Amino acid sequence: MLDVEELSLLGQRELTVSLPCDYEPVRPARFEVASIILAKGSYNTPERRQFVERICDLYPEAHVEEHLDTPHNQLRLGYRDPLRLHQAGKHTLVFGELRSAVRFAQESGNACPNYWHFSPYGFCPYGCKYCYLAGTPGVKFSPSVKIYVNLPEMLLEIDRIAWRQRGPTAFYLGKLQDSLALDPLTAYSTVLVPFFAEHPWAYLTLLTKSAHVDRLLNLQHHGHSILSWSVNPPEVSAMFEENVPSIDERLQAMRRVAERGYPVRAIMMPIIPIKGWQDLYTAFTRRLLEGVPIKRLTLGGICIYRSARDLMERKMGMRNTVSENIDRVSPVAGDGRARYPRNLRHEVYSAIIQSARHLCPNLEIALCLEEQALWESNSLMSSMGRCNCRL
Repeated sequence: MLDVEELSLLGQRELTVSLPCDYEPVRPARFEVASIILAKGSYNTPERRQFVERICDLYPEAHVEEHLDTPHNQLRLGYRDPLRLHQAGKHTLVFGELRSAVRFAQESGNACPNYWHFSPYGFCPYGCKYCYLAGTPGVKFSPSVKIYVNLPEMLLEIDRIAWRQRGPTAFYLGKLQDSLALDPLTAYSTVLVPFFAEHPWAYLTLLTKSAHVDRLLNLQHHGHSILSWSVNPPEVSAMFEENVPSIDERLQAMRRVAERGYPVRAIMMPIIPIKGWQDLYTAFTRRLLEGVPIKRLTLGGICIYRSARDLMERKMGMRNTVSENIDRVSPVAGDGRARYPRNLRHEVYSAIIQSARHLCPNLEIALCLEEQALWESNSLMSSMGRCNCRL
């Protein structure tokens, strides 16, 4: 809940923000919970306790453990094998707090602009085989699905940062999680969207594969919440994205929020050149642009850390379409991620851009986690800095 009071003498609003309270939590699709762990911070206040217990009550069959003196990132799930640990984490729900939840991303070794992002969640219940998050330090050693209960504190920090910026500033939710996969449980969107709607400077950008948009449809957003979906042709999704909403479900969710006036974007990533990819991606680009009024399309390929690649190959075998296309001459770029060879990346981007331009000549198109040479070779330099995570 959000209470916006009068402007202070310094011109900054005084805010009171709380966790959602007047709602009924619902089990989200594609998340089966076997165990729940209450980590440090879960019960620090009566508000947090009430919020956590309401969600726990939805899972009477789940084993619940209290580790109220242990931070969420120091929990151990009891498996040494990385794949077993990863699989167990997908069915483990952890409540805790993340004190450094609002951060400024500072990429190096690629042409991505830096941006603000925040984390009311950690990881996600979906099963994408190529998942890059699985290799990040915060997930690799504790790969559980996390709900952080210090959302009000995060929003107060965002408010302070936005007032310091004194200009339109995007805050990205989706770098280290799926932004809507757990919204049926938390109703966080009912706090986030109104907060950003009333803020003079702050904008929210959500990245998701979820179709859970019901709570968004009747919220006043004033154009300050931008919804972005990760999409791929259905044939690619079927091969590499397990336990994930179908492309049909995602496109329908995109149309539903667009009808309510939300700005909608799509990010086609990772583009995976399976057999016949040219026809598949061309046809899907047409379907996307003819079916959804998107404002911006961002493209990206595989960009994966070594530990995430190891886990991917445990799932799919060493000889898989993704690994076989990774550059073997220069396997790690300046940012430590492995990618396809530059000529292959140019080829797939060029084909999709040509198809998109034919349908929507004025559509904003950008690249994700790419080097400047690819922006240049695809005539996208005028779009630098206007990619998925930014305004």
